[in-house]
Amino acid sequence: MSERKVRKVWEKIGAKKINKVIEVSRLTKRFGNISAVNQITFNVIRGEIFGFLGPNGAGKTTTQRILTGIIEASSGSASIMGFDIKTQALYAKEQIGVVPEMTNVYVDLSAWDNLMLIGSLYGVSKRIRTTRATELLNLFNLYERKNEKTRVFSKGMKQKLLLCMALVHDPKILFLDEPTTGLDVQSSRLIREKILEFNRRGVSVFLTTHNIAEADQLCNRIAIIDHGKIAIIDKPESLKRAFQSVQAIEVSFSELIKDENELREIKGVNKAQKAGDKFRIYTDNPGELIAHLINFSRQQGLRILSLNTLGPDLEEVFVKITEEHRGWNHGKEKSNIESI
Repeated sequence: MSERKVRKVWEKIGAKKINKVIEVSRLTKRFGNISAVNQITFNVIRGEIFGFLGPNGAGKTTTQRILTGIIEASSGSASIMGFDIKTQALYAKEQIGVVPEMTNVYVDLSAWDNLMLIGSLYGVSKRIRTTRATELLNLFNLYERKNEKTRVFSKGMKQKLLLCMALVHDPKILFLDEPTTGLDVQSSRLIREKILEFNRRGVSVFLTTHNIAEADQLCNRIAIIDHGKIAIIDKPESLKRAFQSVQAIEVSFSELIKDENELREIKGVNKAQKAGDKFRIYTDNPGELIAHLINFSRQQGLRILSLNTLGPDLEEVFVKITEEHRGWNHGKEKSNIESI
């Protein structure tokens, strides 16, 4: 079927009929002998914020660059809103807005001209792109600076403008690569709020991030990729429940502990680390540990100022999953070597 016929069918059935807005099957990208992405398979469901997490060099950005048409996969397949990213790349790109890791704002143009340029490249009429540019700049508190060249913008302002540029053509899917890295607290919070707002309006989001707390806060589901392979895909809360052993108690005492090793030697303590004026203590049995901590404070002549039980932390779950995944891969590689 020709691209024109595919487009007509797509328009006839309507984008709303498509439930899986991104479909990836056995996607692979090799650079020489290195597999940056190794036969990964996953789907993104309409209306969700899908988090894509992994350590540095895990394959996150490579995957996003394939899905957004910047580079080609070595093998496997992927589609955006039903359009194959290889054979129907133009139509696939029309469905997406992209905020890359490195800013690509045109610094010699004003914020307004950046939006007009991107809107025209996507074929948006002048009337509609003018309306949308005005709305977006107001949403991101940039309208008063719309006529200034973006060369003078701060990093946070450029990042907000990038989001405006990604949204000006009303995309079905928003690809975000580390959207809040290096930003101040206010800019980060505003961007997270607007991501949620546009998601509520029906925009599906593919979020690549190192910020595990951000993923926990925003995402409906999370995929963890490590060494080019998907280690696990699940909801954040389901991941936490699956690792109930990763539990902690956060406690602060009235005075400094003379020997922190004594705290680590308390029965039931798996690990204890200082966190500001508190200690975060990991345990398999929080209830039993609380009693031991009370006894410890009495013996040391200390008062407990605060004590909170913490559920499994997604950061700890992330570390545990990647460690287990690497151990599994190492064992597999070892067994393969031994069988040669």
